[in-house]
Amino acid sequence: MRLVIARCSVDYSGRLTAHLPMAPRLLMVKADGSVLIHADGGSYKPLNWMSPPCKLTEEDGVWSVTNKAGEELRITFEEVLSDSSYELGLDPGLIKDGVEAHLQELLAEHVTTFGDGFTLVRREYPTAIGPVDLLCRDADGKHVAVEIKRRGEIDGVEQLTRYIELLNRDPLLAPVRGIFAAQLIKPQAQFLATDRGLECVTVDYDALRGMESDVLRLF
Repeated sequence: MRLVIARCSVDYSGRLTAHLPMAPRLLMVKADGSVLIHADGGSYKPLNWMSPPCKLTEEDGVWSVTNKAGEELRITFEEVLSDSSYELGLDPGLIKDGVEAHLQELLAEHVTTFGDGFTLVRREYPTAIGPVDLLCRDADGKHVAVEIKRRGEIDGVEQLTRYIELLNRDPLLAPVRGIFAAQLIKPQAQFLATDRGLECVTVDYDALRGMESDVLRLF
């Protein structure tokens, strides 16, 4: 991970345009290629970002970050205060809490929650960037990746977006669409998911628990 603290301005052009005036900011360039711009406030959410796959071009005092859709994040530097890189190594991934893990298990057993004719391909479907919670097929036989959260926020939408982009590179799976499922989905996450063509499903954990089988299982 590369961390740069600098006085800079940021201009985004794509589906809309946005401008951040000159100010001190933290720039993060992650190993997966994503670029995020943070201020010293606003909690965890970046002011702007570019998700992978994207290309970073560094010129004299200017970074240009572009993605395959032709969107550009242009960062103009007035002064670089710090520029450091760190090797974080392989991340073990998020360990879900009991409720979230159980929610995944219940939805795997009742995939028709997402629509009539749904069937489960696999739980924890492996990818190069981590496992997809559920990989399913819909009534038309097309693949659907499902990301499950107890609380649906923007980072979960970003995670599902990366999975969809990766899975759609596999001709045996494509086209793959995505479903973002959670007990509660925040409005910002709902907006972002819809904008990216993802379906949002709010699930009732207690209702699913009521459908849980009483039959003893080995695993």
